[in-house]
Formats: sequence, structure tokens, C-alpha cells
Amino acid sequence: MDYLDYYNNRRIKAKRKGLPPAIHRQQALSAA
Repeated sequence: MDYLDYYNNRRIKAKRKGLPPAIHRQQALSAA
């Protein structure tokens, strides 16, 4: 899942406001 990490990292850096999509995805996976 390196490509996902790379994509998420780019999104996090581009969008520092609020929670990045990566965090939401992690929380969803953890809750599942």
C-alpha cells in the first residue's frame, strides 16, 4: 500500500486544514 501512503501524504501536505482523508480512512478501518 505504498502508493496509498504516497497519495495520502500528498493530500495531507496539500490540505492541512482539519483532518486529512488518511485519518478518516484509518479511523474507519480501526472501527471496522
